[in-house]
This record gives sequence, structure tokens and C-alpha cells, in this order.
Amino acid sequence: MRCAAWLAALVAALAGAAAPAAADELRALVGGMLVDGTGGPPLADSVILIDGERITAVGQIGTISIPATAEVISTEGMTVLPGLWDLQVHLTRLGHTDGARWDETYLPLAERVVMPAAALQLLLSGVTSVRDVASPLEAAVSVRERVRAVRIPGPTLYVSGPALAKDPPPGARDYRLAVGNAADARQKAERIARAGVDYLLVAGPAEFSEAELAAIATAAREVGVPWYAEVHHDADIAVALGAGASGLLGLGTDVSEALPPAALSALSQSAARDKPVGWSVGASALTNYDWLLKNAEPLDDPRWRDGLPPIIADDVRGSLRRLPSITAYETPTLRRAALGARLHAARAAGARLLVGSDAGLPAQLGSRATWQEIEELVLEGGLTSLEAIHAATLGAATELHAEHENGSVSPGKYADIIAVRGDALRHVERLQDVEVVLRHGRRYR
Repeated sequence: MRCAAWLAALVAALAGAAAPAAADELRALVGGMLVDGTGGPPLADSVILIDGERITAVGQIGTISIPATAEVISTEGMTVLPGLWDLQVHLTRLGHTDGARWDETYLPLAERVVMPAAALQLLLSGVTSVRDVASPLEAAVSVRERVRAVRIPGPTLYVSGPALAKDPPPGARDYRLAVGNAADARQKAERIARAGVDYLLVAGPAEFSEAELAAIATAAREVGVPWYAEVHHDADIAVALGAGASGLLGLGTDVSEALPPAALSALSQSAARDKPVGWSVGASALTNYDWLLKNAEPLDDPRWRDGLPPIIADDVRGSLRRLPSITAYETPTLRRAALGARLHAARAAGARLLVGSDAGLPAQLGSRATWQEIEELVLEGGLTSLEAIHAATLGAATELHAEHENGSVSPGKYADIIAVRGDALRHVERLQDVEVVLRHGRRYR
């Protein structure tokens, strides 16, 4: 009974966390430098009018009349931009370094505790749209729908349910389904797709037979959802694109600075057809791990505890004290050394690098992961700050075919808007200093 009472109290607390202001009000964001997500020049002294969930007007002080009944939110001294997108997030994980123990202890709490807490942390850090990777099917769909209904706070979610895999670990059966043959691949892909997911995920496609990938592609096409490939090794790139994958997630564990000719050819051919491959690479997890080994002070930032009961937060923190001994990141030093060259090679071949942080992996905390990924695309991938912000906003929205409703600060679109202290174009790391968060017109910060 004590456990049941504790869980009920925890769920109630999460439901009330970061309770938003109503979205049926007029609001005006006034004064900040607007980076609207389209890649165009910033707009100084901006004014953004919001009516309910939608943006109604965008302009400058002196050119737009602010209704007397509107709530005025000052953004003076801030950079104003669309809510961030993160296309590679593990909502069932919270940065704990012992994956097997985490699954055994906390996966049963994914739907009611872990995923809502992860969603809250991302939202408060300025992330208003998320592509969740490989979660238990019912939990993923349930949490997505509860966010949509504003029953819990969180970003707009795009979910895959379990990933399809050839040889998943025994403890991962709830979020990675083993595929035995082509008939099995089709049956499982169709079952997941018909459960209402937003996309299918195939883990390590080079391990699958041509018939198995064709079966998955057929099931996805018939149900009307795209399928994406989770890259484990370089061989996955050409195989996935040749089989019709809509895009790539992850950079894999290979350490060569050059991508294979087959991968470069597949990327180039897609770009030549004016269909560049969207690729969320999860580059910052390695860099973050490397830096935390030298300076663990960021782990004492209380923001990553938002929405978590103390017993779980303390368990995560205890696991992070063992960072030097974990083996979660294969050959991290070699992979880190090759990272920049690999990102440049992907871009040169025509891939569109998008923001996907792998939030939830060991030490990759949701309150920090997305801005770190944007920073990494600037430092290692060669993007300008403006290009990286585009990759985290309208570029990401376009990848998921949501660009008509989201991704830029434009009249008619959802009012998913954040404001950060300072000049994020000059210092992109300012994206960590979030002062204002609105999702669908509701203010959460």
C-alpha cells in the first residue's frame, strides 16, 4: 500500500508540474532579437502577437499595435526563436550509466513516471517537439496522447514504439523486437504501425536480409508511416537508403574519418534527386562524456532533477559518479577524434545534419542534451550558429512534414517559442539559458 500511495502521489505531482498558463489568452512577446528559424537575418526589437495557440503577427516595435488586453512578456536582451526540436531522444532513459539495472528497475515505471519526467525536463530546456526513439509501444503512444491533451507537460511527441532489430539483448524485448525472417518482419512492422506510431525504426539495417527490409518497407507504406534507420555501422547507411529509409539516426561506432564509397554514393544520389537525407547524428553524447570525465560539476545542476522523485534522481546521480568505469560508449577516444571529419564528409555528400542529441543515454541529461548537440554541430560539423538553429527548428520540422504548422515564428503557425538570455547567434551555447518557453501558446517558463 505504501508503494501504491507513493506512486499515486508522484503521478499527481507530475501532472501538476510546470502547470501552463491557459492558451486562450492574447500575448505579446516584445523587445528581443528574433531568429525566426527560416535561416534569414535576425529581426531586432521584435514583437510577436499570439492569440490562443497560434501566432497572429510578427513585426517590430512601432509597427505593430499591441492589444490593450494582451499579456506583455518582455524579451529585452534576449534571443527569441522557435521552440527547439530534438529528433533523437530516449524518453525511457534519464542518463543512468547502468542500462541493464535501469531496465529492470525503472522500465516498469516508464509510462507513469520516467517518460513524463524526461518530457518535462526537455520542455523546460526549450525543446517543444521531440522524436522519441525505441520505447515500449503502449507507453510511447499513451505519453504522446497525454501531452497532446495537455494532461501532462511535455514537447509534441513523435514516437516509434519498439525498434525492429535482429539480435536485441534479452532485457530489451519491450523496446527492441527481434525479427526472425521476412514474414516475421512484416507482421511486427504492421502491428507496430497500426498501433498508431508516427514512424518505424529499424536498428542496424545491414544485419537484415533484403527480403526482411522489403517486408518492413511494404508494411510501412501500406499503413502510411515512414521508416527510419538507426545506424550502428557505416555499412548500414547504403543498405538503409537503398531499401527506402526516410532518414538516418545516429552516427554508429565506426572510427574511420572517411565514410565508405557506397555510403557517400547513396547520400549523393539522394541529394541529386533534390531529396537530401536528413540525418540526426547524436554527436554530442561522446563530447559530453569526454568533458564530464574532466569536470563533473555540471552534474550538480539541479535542472536535470525536474519531475523526478528524489529516490530516482539520487540513483541516477550515484551512477554518474562511476563515469570513468562505464563501458557504454565503445572506443570513445577514437570515435571522438574522427567525429568532425565524419560530419564534414556527410555534409559534403549532401546529407542534411539535423539536431538529435541522444538525450537519455549515459550522462546525456535531457536538461542539457539538445543545446549541447546544437553546439557540437557548430564546433565539429562546421555549421554556422544560424544554420544549426535552422537544423533544430524549421529543418527538423520539415523532416517530419510539420513545417506548415511548426518550426518557425510565422503568422498562422503554433506559438512554440522560446527566449534565451543573450545573443545566441554569436554564442550558440546561450541556448542553455532559457528564460521563456511557450508551447502551443501555453507558457511553461
